[in-house]
Amino acid sequence: MYKSFDNIRIFSGNANRPLAENICKYLNLPLCQAEVGRFADGEVNVKILDNIRNRDVFIIQSTCPPVNDHLMELLIMCDAARRASAASITAVIPYYGYARQDRKAAPRTPITAKLVADLIQGAGARRMISIDLHANQIQGFFNFAVDNLYGEKVLVSFLKEHLWKFCYDPQTQKSTIVMVSPDTGGAERTRMFARQLDASIAIIDKRRPEANISEVMNVVGEVNGKDAVILDDMVDTAGSLTKAATAIHKFGARKVWACATHPVLSGNAIERIEKSPIERLIVTDTVPLREDARNCKKIVVVSVAQLLAEVIRRLVTNESISELFPL
Repeated sequence: MYKSFDNIRIFSGNANRPLAENICKYLNLPLCQAEVGRFADGEVNVKILDNIRNRDVFIIQSTCPPVNDHLMELLIMCDAARRASAASITAVIPYYGYARQDRKAAPRTPITAKLVADLIQGAGARRMISIDLHANQIQGFFNFAVDNLYGEKVLVSFLKEHLWKFCYDPQTQKSTIVMVSPDTGGAERTRMFARQLDASIAIIDKRRPEANISEVMNVVGEVNGKDAVILDDMVDTAGSLTKAATAIHKFGARKVWACATHPVLSGNAIERIEKSPIERLIVTDTVPLREDARNCKKIVVVSVAQLLAEVIRRLVTNESISELFPL
């Protein structure tokens, strides 16, 4: 599909330009020029400034808050590239907005994740690269290849360097880390992390009475005297995360860390995190931190730029990307 690196053109919307610049840095390629602004009435205005005729175009754009603005930027950039005769268009969407609306959860409700997939495909994209889609079935919403990468690779590396080597019981010769899933749906992801860190697992049994509100009921698994790491794909309002942290701290965990790929951090999430027993929250740069999050000393950011750059490199050189996925 891709001819060579000389044929690649990489663009970025306004969602996360620093991430796009770092991806280009790893690839030793320039970030191509495009004007992505607004008309006086607020409509998105896009003009691609580089020649992309018969070029393979990669558009890097998380659909993070403000979601609708960034989604429209992505769609219009795809359409502009298609109408400029790009040979191919790959949408690199590190954080896929609307992913939580992936099924018909109640009567007369939409499946918005599928609608967004139709829009991206209709705008001209012919491949998508994302990280930790909230639901794996979203890959099936597209009629083209979707590479759903995992933030696990960079998060595990950080935990091994900054936590794992300090959490070891010489008497039992075992790790004292317990990986905690905030709900049953995240158990598979938690097991993958636990396997790489030689850790045990625990699961929070909770009931969610309504959207963005969760009530912790119990902790399934042993956390007493352990170094707990809560794992989730995203942190939005941080309600579930901080309640899980409070529960496992109450059940005797001596240290509470947390990991999440996407730091959406809506509303008063930072205030909740600051008041919680969480000592460290490790996130990636799929979503840029807002100002109060950047000032929060508990939050540590690790970059997925190299991971995304490696996927792009392997696609261009027709190499397998399977080894970039967890076993």
